Amino acid sequence: MKAADLLRMQLGQLELKIPEAALDPLIWLLEELFRWNRRINLTAISDLGEGIEKHLIDSLTLLPLLRSGEKLLDVGSGAGFPVLPLKLARPDLEAVSVDAVGKKIAFQKHVVRTLKLNGLNPVKGRIEDLNRREEWLGRFDAIVARAFAPLPVFAARALPCLKPGGRLIAMKGPEGEREWAEHREQMTALGLTLDTLVEWKLPASGAERRLLVVELCPRGVLKDQ
Repeated sequence: MKAADLLRMQLGQLELKIPEAALDPLIWLLEELFRWNRRINLTAISDLGEGIEKHLIDSLTLLPLLRSGEKLLDVGSGAGFPVLPLKLARPDLEAVSVDAVGKKIAFQKHVVRTLKLNGLNPVKGRIEDLNRREEWLGRFDAIVARAFAPLPVFAARALPCLKPGGRLIAMKGPEGEREWAEHREQMTALGLTLDTLVEWKLPASGAERRLLVVELCPRGVLKDQ
């Protein structure tokens, strides 16, 4: 099966819809990642089918959670996942990605230049660096992290960059529910409430995923937990 057909099939299995015109750029992104990976280590995945599922599909499961025209920050974005697939599927998305590893940001910038992805800004550094710069404070509608850190650590580091009423989206495995339960009091103390918990199984491997959507409530107002 051709790679684009496999991607199309897996998207259909999860009822995820993207523009047909995004399919080829998404496959190019994955193939380019593997080409770079032969020279510099960017990912442990080397199989195209596994990459389609665990890089592309896994990233695109966020699509139903993102609203039109939002400003998104991808924290610890690595080689650009989930931010690059999301930008290809949703060109209207204005996004910033931050990662401390220079070669991974270099790959992201290469993709941005090659595919002319206006509105995506890869930044070398840590989320703490953004917190010290006024232009990033309170800027983002949604901040996402994929296997970045425990929930309270992610929240504490990301909150300065989040708009009031904005959302943190933590991409977790099956431990996501337990992690929320363990840290609920800490999250509540930060003014955060669990808005949505989305459960997925990746279509080929059956690997379980949890998307925790945590909302920053107006001061003094917390939803039921």
